[in-house]
Amino acid sequence: MAITYDLVKEVTANLYDWSLRRIPETSKSALRNAVETETVPHARKTLAFMLDSAETAERTGRFLCSDAGVPSYAVKIGSGVQMRGDIRQAIVDGFEHLVQTIQPPILRFVTNPLTNERSYKGKDMPLVSYDLLGDVDYMDITCAPKALGGGRWAAIETLVSPSLDEIERCILEMVMRAGGQHCPPVVIGVGIGGTFDHAAKLSKDATLRPFGHHNPEPMVADMEERLTRAVNQTGFGPMGVGGSTTTFGVHVEYASGHGFTPVAVSFNCWINRRTRAKIHNSGVVDRIE
Repeated sequence: MAITYDLVKEVTANLYDWSLRRIPETSKSALRNAVETETVPHARKTLAFMLDSAETAERTGRFLCSDAGVPSYAVKIGSGVQMRGDIRQAIVDGFEHLVQTIQPPILRFVTNPLTNERSYKGKDMPLVSYDLLGDVDYMDITCAPKALGGGRWAAIETLVSPSLDEIERCILEMVMRAGGQHCPPVVIGVGIGGTFDHAAKLSKDATLRPFGHHNPEPMVADMEERLTRAVNQTGFGPMGVGGSTTTFGVHVEYASGHGFTPVAVSFNCWINRRTRAKIHNSGVVDRIE
């Protein structure tokens, strides 16, 4: 048995479609909790409107946001995986089939950065990152479309032998620059260390961590809690209208490196679009939040 071109094409197209119509259960739970704990009346109303919108989109099969973003996939491959066919092309063809068949249609958000020409196709599209898993026989695929709210304000700074206080100050400065313009309440991913590109990848991957899951290292988990409190004390609030709910959580990952320390910060807007599936050699597909 092997994971085939046809199966990857079907699954990756479906993941993108699903991501536009429903938000993860943990995101809905976080919204419900925020409605109860938010102390500013107009912020609480905004959160209640968000929750109602999410439930309506899921119930009716409509898109939750008109900004469908651009296709972005994180693919992790087990060492026991057997593949048949051009798997990269399967992801490309899956997205092309999706834009031809999806209802309602999605807008042309794939943009040439040199000409600003918009299309459904473009260089390196869909955006796909790859990683390796251990001795397992499945491919783990996460689809997280990147739109303006979550993509515009991502940033990275490189510090030299910083203290923990300096790292946290740097993170908060990037959060303050974003303000309330990334459609909060957001999940904030932080990548620290490694190299420039590795820190950015850690940051992106951190945004995909389910709510309520902290870094297993106590020192880093404490850092996440401090930063979450600090961000929610900025007062930006949901959709920037003011309030105490600016982030649902700050997720931090780190890697060892040299004396220079890249610090990357990225955001997923309140919709927190992400869908995930495991494709096994047997052809079985497990859909995961």
